[in-house]
Amino acid sequence: MRWLLLVRPEAEQDLAVARDWYDQKRAGLGGEFLDEMTAAMRQLAHDPERARLYHRNFRRVLLRRFPYKIFYQIIGERIVVFRVLHSKQEHGRGLRAS
Repeated sequence: MRWLLLVRPEAEQDLAVARDWYDQKRAGLGGEFLDEMTAAMRQLAHDPERARLYHRNFRRVLLRRFPYKIFYQIIGERIVVFRVLHSKQEHGRGLRAS
């Protein structure tokens, strides 16, 4: 099956904030974060059903190097990324399927 990966604006904002934070810690680290995120999204687009349900109807992918989680749902032939949250963030309030 060919999957269509969609990233919601909230997740794009999460990525921008995290990238900026990492770049403030060390020049170029934000780019390394985005590189790992891109690799995780490619893997997700290849096999989204690999991750089991985690919270409500959300599935998650954990990054290896950075403490972030990608929260997504499979909706038909689409993979919808709702949020990209730090592992210490409260997930329940940040995850809404609207």
